Amino acid sequence: MTLSRRKTLALIGGGSIVAATAAAGYDITRFPHAATAPWSAAGGYDDPRMRALSWAILAPNPHNRQPWMVDLSQADTAVLFVDTDRLLPETDPFNRQITIGLGCFLEIMRLAALQDGLAVEFDLFPGGSDPRGLDGRPVAACRFSPTDAAPDPLFALVPFRRSNKEPYDTSRPVPVEALERIATAPMYFGMDFTAVPERVALLRDLSTDALRIEFATERTLRESVDLFRIGHREVAANPDGIDFTGPGFETLRMTRLFTREASMNMDGFVARSADAAFVENMQSAMAHLWQVTPDNSREAQIRAGQDWVRINLAATAEGLGLQPLSQALQEFEEMQALYGQVHAELAPGGGTVQMWARVGYGPEVGESPRWPLEEKIVSGP
Repeated sequence: MTLSRRKTLALIGGGSIVAATAAAGYDITRFPHAATAPWSAAGGYDDPRMRALSWAILAPNPHNRQPWMVDLSQADTAVLFVDTDRLLPETDPFNRQITIGLGCFLEIMRLAALQDGLAVEFDLFPGGSDPRGLDGRPVAACRFSPTDAAPDPLFALVPFRRSNKEPYDTSRPVPVEALERIATAPMYFGMDFTAVPERVALLRDLSTDALRIEFATERTLRESVDLFRIGHREVAANPDGIDFTGPGFETLRMTRLFTREASMNMDGFVARSADAAFVENMQSAMAHLWQVTPDNSREAQIRAGQDWVRINLAATAEGLGLQPLSQALQEFEEMQALYGQVHAELAPGGGTVQMWARVGYGPEVGESPRWPLEEKIVSGP
């Protein structure tokens, strides 16, 4: 589930924000600065592998689960594993989306290493893999070695990359020329797009329908709600998941208008307000882009992730916002019919749609919380 925080706040909160007492002012205005400190700490390590990894942890990933673990016990090597406690079994039953997120991680690590004159060679799934799910075997053995290759200009955009989940400006069309430039960024599978109003309208409606299916399915909704981090204390304690911070959300937390329990009530005001926010988000798309892979192997999912983060960085260079529309690509039972419909629309020649996003000009948004890099190193040099 993806939330537009500003719109949800306005709909849920109403006059409650104005009614907040002065006594609560300190708590309401707190921000968990430590949770975003890894963004400013990136690059500040002596070991070139740690430098590269400090950028890699800023990669986009499903529900901000940050499912990476890294072993640095071998010289000039970083071995990537998945944290199997950070999977999404209901909305991502085969861990396809998690694998794409790991591909994003690897690509940013590669871009960062190039800045230091190092190439990274990936041995993907050296111990094998299971299409039914990720396990304790390595995702990638990453070997660093000197190179004369030039740095990639996309790296400069890493500190500014966001997944923009706010409504977009419907008065500003997305230039086709900008989409064509973004489409040059992928290295493996390419990218398709549309800014044709009639097709954009169709895709707006499909993405809205998919969100409503995920929202109306108790177990998939619960998976997201369990990952809500409501208020600065929860975000500071667990800088992952779906964060809700700032004066408005602190007030809603303190007045008990916004709780996990309230979020699970399908007939309640929170659910109705969230639905209205979802519709506004999806219906503000001014273009769509997507990726299709010929097969759905683990290797293809990793490469799709590498391509996806490059697309995201290229969109950042164009001043465009992207929001992944993962819901219709999820493989749980209630989504099957819409999954087929979206694949017929976006991949009529066959293959797997790995990523799909709405595109537009949105407001500036801040960094997502991150665990410190040190928390993700399972064995050091």
